[in-house]
Amino acid sequence: MGTGDTQDRERTRGGLVAGLLLAAGSGSRLGRPKALVEVAGERLVDRGVRTLAEGGCRPVMVVLGAAETAVRGAHTVCNPDWRTGMGSSVRAGIDALPDTADAVLIALADQPLVTPEAVRRLVRAHEQGARAAVATYQGNQRNPVLLGREHWSTAYAMAVHDVGARPFLRAYSHLVTVVACDDIASPEDIDTIEDLERLSGVLGREPSGSG
Repeated sequence: MGTGDTQDRERTRGGLVAGLLLAAGSGSRLGRPKALVEVAGERLVDRGVRTLAEGGCRPVMVVLGAAETAVRGAHTVCNPDWRTGMGSSVRAGIDALPDTADAVLIALADQPLVTPEAVRRLVRAHEQGARAAVATYQGNQRNPVLLGREHWSTAYAMAVHDVGARPFLRAYSHLVTVVACDDIASPEDIDTIEDLERLSGVLGREPSGSG
């Protein structure tokens, strides 16, 4: 089966979901850009790309800023305004999304315990008709977040300073499908050296091939 046949089949199921990994920050509290930090022998940016790809996103886009680097398996987007916060990275990523994408799944590079299965659950919700969805942990909305194409312009306008999709999720909660991911992922992020050491220990104990 050719690529075109595969894409047609996926559109029938709900359309292609692009992956958007936000990895532009300088990691000021960590002392270095988080995208380049290694955990369990893998850079955070590479782990994030792999998570999105294995979860069913295509293509995968990465928004970079403080550190520019080649990222295998992804298209990179430079956000020259990365210092203004996450909102500018969301806007830079949305601007770069391909016309073939029906939805985008947004994830953060500094949350290495988000798994491909969590991504798959949101993609599955989209295939079943969800036009906006968010992963929840103990009832709290975190990441990843999925937005159908018709919501991109609204989310774009609301992504300012250091907030991404959160204002959209709050303002349009009646449109959002919540997807519980407690059992297969965690939204813990890496902000400090202590966070890095703790999560590196967790990931170092993962069984081979986990996720």
